[in-house]
Amino acid sequence: PGRRPREVRARDLVKSLLAELLAAAAAMPGVAIASPFRPDVLRGKRCLVTGGTSGIGFEIARQLGLHGATITVMGRREQVAASASAALRAEGIDARHSVGDVRKGDAVAAAVAAAVGPSGRLDVLVNCAAGNFLVPAEALSSNGFRTVMDIDAGGVFNMSRAAFDALKRDGWSESASARTDSALIINISATLQYGATWYQTHASAAKAAIDSVTRSLGLEWGHYGIRVAGIAPGPIRDTAGITKLAPGAEGMEDLIASTVPILRMGEKSDIALTCVWLASSAGTFVTGETVVVDGGAWLFKPPIAPREMIVQMSRGVEKQSRKVGTAVSKL
Repeated sequence: PGRRPREVRARDLVKSLLAELLAAAAAMPGVAIASPFRPDVLRGKRCLVTGGTSGIGFEIARQLGLHGATITVMGRREQVAASASAALRAEGIDARHSVGDVRKGDAVAAAVAAAVGPSGRLDVLVNCAAGNFLVPAEALSSNGFRTVMDIDAGGVFNMSRAAFDALKRDGWSESASARTDSALIINISATLQYGATWYQTHASAAKAAIDSVTRSLGLEWGHYGIRVAGIAPGPIRDTAGITKLAPGAEGMEDLIASTVPILRMGEKSDIALTCVWLASSAGTFVTGETVVVDGGAWLFKPPIAPREMIVQMSRGVEKQSRKVGTAVSKL
């Protein structure tokens, strides 16, 4: 009541577009992603994955291990960490775990020591530990903001700095013959900070800081034979991030998928196999950059009208333009 006809038409058009996108997303089948890499492509590499006891981090650890790497996962809870490393070993992966908080110096040092073993060498560090929750900025406490910054951005720096000596390649800057096997830090970021995201002031700030650290360390540590790259996942199925976004909401995955240009949510293996690529010989010229793996989600904008309407309008405009004819010079 009281709405002008134009507002009613706009509302109906938006509803029609949403219904069209939802129907397309719901019709897309689930995706099983097979690895294109040899199972021994990472043989001999020692890898440490923080946040590697569940979710995306666990799948990263799993895929690195399935491709030949020796794995150490780090998490804050002993039972969860022990279960994760046991699950990896059950798949034939050489795996162990370390318990600790990436904000604590002693725990960080212990995790690095567990990962390097007697060799004192580390090949890949994946910083995947993170904290997040939805909250309007006016309800966000300074402590809540600081906690997410400390876990996400602080944790990335703490782990990277603690692992520096184990990652550093001796003689890299002095001799070309020594530049055969760079080390790698992978920082798991996000796309929240590309523009802005509702109720994510703290997480957006933390992820922007991580991206900055990735660029800075990529610049500074290349001379030591250490590459630093980031991965920014989009919406990934069966993860804590999706659960926190809309716990128990029916049809939420279809709704989220409808905002992804390729009309599906990501799989944890999408992110994990990107890590395998970066850690393999195929990724050795990548550093200081964050790879967006989101199906184009952060680019999404609702179409201004259904595709069929645009096609019809375009044909009509083209037909009218032909009636105009071409200009004739009077010279």
